[in-house]
Amino acid sequence: MKLSKAQYDEIAQFLGHVQPTRQSLRKLKEKFPSQSQSTLLSIFSQEYQKQIKRTHAKHHTAEAIETYYQRYLNGVMKNAAAPVLLELANEVDFAPSLMARIVLERFLQEKEQAIPSKTLINSMLRDPSQIPDGVLANQVYQCTVNDCCYGPLVDCIKHAIGHEHEVLLREMLLEKNLSFIAEDQLRAKGYDKTPDFILEVPVAVEGHIIHWIESKASFGDESSHQAYLQDQFWSYWNRFGPGLVIYWYGFIEELDCHRERGILLKDCFPTDIVTLRHSMAQR
Repeated sequence: MKLSKAQYDEIAQFLGHVQPTRQSLRKLKEKFPSQSQSTLLSIFSQEYQKQIKRTHAKHHTAEAIETYYQRYLNGVMKNAAAPVLLELANEVDFAPSLMARIVLERFLQEKEQAIPSKTLINSMLRDPSQIPDGVLANQVYQCTVNDCCYGPLVDCIKHAIGHEHEVLLREMLLEKNLSFIAEDQLRAKGYDKTPDFILEVPVAVEGHIIHWIESKASFGDESSHQAYLQDQFWSYWNRFGPGLVIYWYGFIEELDCHRERGILLKDCFPTDIVTLRHSMAQR
């Protein structure tokens, strides 16, 4: 689903005035009933992540960390079963999973008298039963299962959705009898930055030659698209020629402005693919 910049801005403005909860997601769907739910969910997640990045530093000062830790200790002392960390995260408008990380890291630092490794922290967030304190383990679990934009559970879901759309794209290419080399095959040959699929025989889409296709199971907003252009798409273009990016959950239509230079945007698999075989048959 393509949105105009004005439509996108209206959604983003609405999200700027609500908390990142499942209740807010329901309100978003009610406010914009004509937009697809998957598109709204993707925008919801991206806007929240931008907000967290803007405020990330203030939550990680030594003073803030100590305040959060002491509030956690006082809270569980009064009622260990209450969702202390989750409520604290909501109160200070911070992602529950990131709040859990801060308090867990501070707890381990005090217990071990050393700064814990990121590997250990990540492992405990994925599996809270590893945390050597039952109360904190339960608090961390509550945070991860109630966080709709961050944390190991969300990461796992995003990875699965991304993989699902790559499989879907592969099936569509096979259905069209298009020969391709997949990303894993390219990496095995020593390539570092590679699109999801390189077409062994280029095709034409809407009058533009396509050598490669990249699948993005997200909405293409301005900041994410500019980052992808810089980190991925122009690299693909330099190495493999012009290509197609599919944003399965839509994009801001004004961003599709590099067609003449060789990067085409679509929100679905193109139906009007012209192959060399077809063009020769028409002559």
